[in-house]
Amino acid sequence: MPAEATAARVPPARRFRMIRTVALLAGVVVPSLILRELVESRFGRGPLADLSAVAVPMAATAWLAPYASYRRRDALLWLVGPGIYVFTVIAWRVALAPYRDWSPRPEEKARMRWSRDPEHAGEWYLTEPASGTGHTSSR
Repeated sequence: MPAEATAARVPPARRFRMIRTVALLAGVVVPSLILRELVESRFGRGPLADLSAVAVPMAATAWLAPYASYRRRDALLWLVGPGIYVFTVIAWRVALAPYRDWSPRPEEKARMRWSRDPEHAGEWYLTEPASGTGHTSSR
């Protein structure tokens, strides 16, 4: 029985990453719901209230997407449905920054190095910080 309890434990690094991911999700979804309620109470139900509900998540997705090897235009997925899934993946990836457990895009490889740190073995490391919007391609 003790072996099963030990196997079910979540490593501290992974637990910290989950907490950061949930905090990012809550920090985007809660203000979105509050904004929707404010707009709905002022203007009533309708397309304006619906668009206000995705305004904050779209902005957050567009801002964080390049840091998770996504494109800024992926924020438009909030308008058709899978935006919450894409943002969850982005939040999960950003929670590990500057290390990456996914393969970098071809245009990012010049700035990435394979980590030799035993704590982050098997992960990529961002060697030079990205500046502005030009750090990922729009293709």
